[in-house]
Amino acid sequence: MRSKGGRRPDLDNRYFRSTWEANYARYLNWLQSQGQIKSWSYEAKVFTFPVKRGTTEYRPDFLVTESDGTQTWHETKGYLDAKSKTQLKRMAKYYPEEKIILVDSKVYKGLEKMFSRVIENWETT
Repeated sequence: MRSKGGRRPDLDNRYFRSTWEANYARYLNWLQSQGQIKSWSYEAKVFTFPVKRGTTEYRPDFLVTESDGTQTWHETKGYLDAKSKTQLKRMAKYYPEEKIILVDSKVYKGLEKMFSRVIENWETT
C-alpha cells in the first residue's frame, strides 16, 4: 500500500493516511449512493486494551453502518505487520462483539479493478 497521506478535496477535504484509505472512502460513498450502506465514518473510535505493555490501543479505519443498522469496522491493510496482527488479535480477545472486515491487498486490488474507472477521482497506484 502506498502511503500518500493528505487531504482529499472530493472527500470533504478530509485527511486520509493513504491512497488506499481515500479510495476506500470513495468506494463507501459509492455504496451509500447505491443504497447498499447507510453511512460510514473515518477513524471513529479508539479501542483501548487492558494491557500494560506493547500495543495498548487500536483505531480502525472505517465504521460502516449497514442498511439494516448493524455496524462493522473496515480496516485497509496492504500487509499485516507485527503491530497490526497484535491489534487484530487483541480486538478479537477484548472486543469479540465487534466485527472487523479486513480489506487486504487481494480485496483492494479486486475493488480497484472493478471501480477505478467507475468511481470519480479514484487514485491509481
